[in-house]
Amino acid sequence: MLKTDLYNIKGEKEGKVTLSKEIFEAKINKPLLSQAVRVYLANQRTARAKAKTRAEVRGSNRKIYRQKGTGNARHSDNKAPIFVGGGKAHPPKGINRRLSLPKKMKPLALKSALSTKAQDKQVLMVTGFKEVKPKTKKANQILNKLGLKTKRVTIYLGEKDKKAALAFRNIPTVSLANVLGINPYQVLNGGILVFTKESLKKLKSKFKK
Repeated sequence: MLKTDLYNIKGEKEGKVTLSKEIFEAKINKPLLSQAVRVYLANQRTARAKAKTRAEVRGSNRKIYRQKGTGNARHSDNKAPIFVGGGKAHPPKGINRRLSLPKKMKPLALKSALSTKAQDKQVLMVTGFKEVKPKTKKANQILNKLGLKTKRVTIYLGEKDKKAALAFRNIPTVSLANVLGINPYQVLNGGILVFTKESLKKLKSKFKK
């Protein structure tokens, strides 16, 4: 059975914790992981480029001059694309095209990501975050004692660890995340994953739904 080290915030090893075989020892599906990451990144992009057509430009609909007898080409209003201040012909429309992952593939992709991290020994369990004072200095001391000072870390805190969240939130190498919103991209790019007993319990319940 797969086990990970259990530490307290003083950096002292208190034993080992058995990780769920279903979640952390799942079959790693690399093509599925690649697809999940691609979908996630695609959905983070927003199509902000937008220009107005002649129908959207504000102005009068009056014909600028009579159609015949002037020697000029026929025109309607001055909102046509050829006039200054007119609308754009075939402009970017700012349409967001979202990708999606089938419902049954989402938990499989997440299990693959978590299993990859567990296989690489990048999953830790830490207790005692409730005792942390809301000071960045204290948070840095904890990271130093755990040997994580210079490493990228993602910490999944529990609901009662609000003071710890205040302590760690200003450290550039640390990301704080809610385990209920965990996703494959976050797991793969989160460095070392640090769970509490509460967050690990919530993770198990997430897969039971």
